[in-house]
Parts: sequence; C-alpha cells; structure tokens
Amino acid sequence: MSASLIAACLWVLAATATALLPMRRQYAPGITLLVAAPLLLGWIGWQHGGLVFALALLAFLSMFRNPLIYLARRLAGQPAHRPEEP
Repeated sequence: MSASLIAACLWVLAATATALLPMRRQYAPGITLLVAAPLLLGWIGWQHGGLVFALALLAFLSMFRNPLIYLARRLAGQPAHRPEEP
C-alpha cells in the first residue's frame, strides 16, 4: 500500500474520532482536517490518477458538506448559522 493511501486511512480515522467528539470540541480538529484534505487529495491524485482522485474528492465533499456550505454562505455575505448542541 502506498504512503498516500496510508495517510488517507489515518485521515479517515482522525475524521471519525473528531465526529465522536461533542460539537463544541469538533471545531479545531475539524478545521485541521479541512485544511489538510486538499493536500492529501492532491497527493492521492498525483500517485493514483484521476479516477481515484475523483472518488476521494466525492467522499471528502460528502463528509464536509455542512462546513463547506457554511463557509460558502459566509464568503457570499449571506447569513450562516452554526449548529448548536441541544
């Protein structure tokens, strides 16, 4: 197994552990994962080609759809609401 796929597996495990945290504690590790993802996706695409890159990108967008929608709304100047704990 290549180093990029091992790094991707570790990223997925870190994302899973982050998802198990209470919402107020998810922000710092979540932002770190969000920033690291494009670098990891680029590395995967460079080593394994476009199809694997596309599949990894779809998985990333699925996992981070709400934070990405929030950031897009903030950048567009629209109101964006953070999810709160009950």
